[in-house]
Amino acid sequence: MHYLVGDIQGCCDALDRLLAEIAFSPSRDRLYVLGDLVNRGPASLGTLQRLRGLGDAATCLLGNHDIHLLAAACGVRPLHASDTLDDILQSPDRNAWIDWLRHRPVAVHEQGWLMVHAGVAPQWDLALTLQLAAELQDGLRCDDLTGFLRSLFGNEPSLWSDALVAPERQRLTVNALTRIRFVDAEGRLEFKTKEAAGAPPGCMPWFDHPQRRTRGVPIAFGHWSTLGLLDRPHLLALDTGCVWGGKLTAARIDGPQREIIQVGCRQAQKPGR
Repeated sequence: MHYLVGDIQGCCDALDRLLAEIAFSPSRDRLYVLGDLVNRGPASLGTLQRLRGLGDAATCLLGNHDIHLLAAACGVRPLHASDTLDDILQSPDRNAWIDWLRHRPVAVHEQGWLMVHAGVAPQWDLALTLQLAAELQDGLRCDDLTGFLRSLFGNEPSLWSDALVAPERQRLTVNALTRIRFVDAEGRLEFKTKEAAGAPPGCMPWFDHPQRRTRGVPIAFGHWSTLGLLDRPHLLALDTGCVWGGKLTAARIDGPQREIIQVGCRQAQKPGR
């Protein structure tokens, strides 16, 4: 069986209960975690240990919180008051965990699904999405991780162009794959609005853009807890607010009939933090 799982964010207890609920077997099943493995929950290190322990049975994508951890570990970004990353950063195996994390993918196309943490720019088709993801992954795995991360943060450029070159191209790529929620009519990424489910004036959810070139490509993503579970024929949104006291959600994607499995979560953070 193949399962997609939404944002865990360090809620290892919920992950364990979800794996028990689906009777997950590493010898038989495959798990795809759609990013934000860590942060804000009580057990970021335990979550990484649990997922890495599944070996090749688990494919873990990077989300914005995971990239924030890489940046904090490299001294590129400060920790926030709501971060719960000290168990990793103070671990004697810290360097090994950072190395394992930066070798995770940012996009995967398997089992007929394009899997990302947040979404894709409307101007990208499947091939371009995977090409840009591979370029970003190469950067995260380069010898100068700190230097690469220093160029990666910022909200501009916000509009895709084939003329973009590094580092602007990688910056827009990481923002689309790990942070996007809304875009305007031109396909410009909008970052002023955070967790609201309703679109700001002149904008729409990235997946509803009428010229989106990945229409018809099944896409699964997380990142958007206020959107909640979205189950459309070619779209699955699976961040159901585990860390806020919501649910941790898995979707079994084998065959024509998908199945949604959820477990309740203890609240680890209050909204607004």
